[in-house]
Amino acid sequence: MADNSSTGSHPSEDQKKAIYEGLSDDQKKKQTYTEWVKDAYNNQYENWMPWIEDKYLAWFGTDNKASYATKDTLDKTKVTGISQVDKLQDGVNNLVGDQVGKDGLLAPVGNMASKEGVNRAERGGKDEQGSYLGPAQGAGESLAGGAQSAGGAVTDGAKGAGSYVGGLFGGKKE
Repeated sequence: MADNSSTGSHPSEDQKKAIYEGLSDDQKKKQTYTEWVKDAYNNQYENWMPWIEDKYLAWFGTDNKASYATKDTLDKTKVTGISQVDKLQDGVNNLVGDQVGKDGLLAPVGNMASKEGVNRAERGGKDEQGSYLGPAQGAGESLAGGAQSAGGAVTDGAKGAGSYVGGLFGGKKE
């Protein structure tokens, strides 16, 4: 069997077991091998899915997550059932959503909301490096615990916005 570490591919089952066996006894008592693998998978999912969703939207459309979520939310507000009115409402919904999309007037706002809002919500409040505070991490890491608990409800609500796009890929299974 070839060594996967030099090819950059995923570790084999034997390599995963070797990593698990290298954990301290305390860590092994906290989690079984299966739980540890599940956590490792969920961490990778948390790290990669927001990036994959962003790339998909950038390559195959003019939406970012903010514009996609805006359009999807507004599409749920149709109340008349009259095709002409619904078509007009679709046009207005797309106009509003496109303003925070790739080439819209509010594209910088939409991009920031997608990256710092929706993506962080999908990662439980963490940025791409796993930090809650980003560049200010060294100055206020002690505040992270309080901010995390205080922002829990906000994070849970914002996760719904990410699920609009995540649904394209089957969503996260736990």
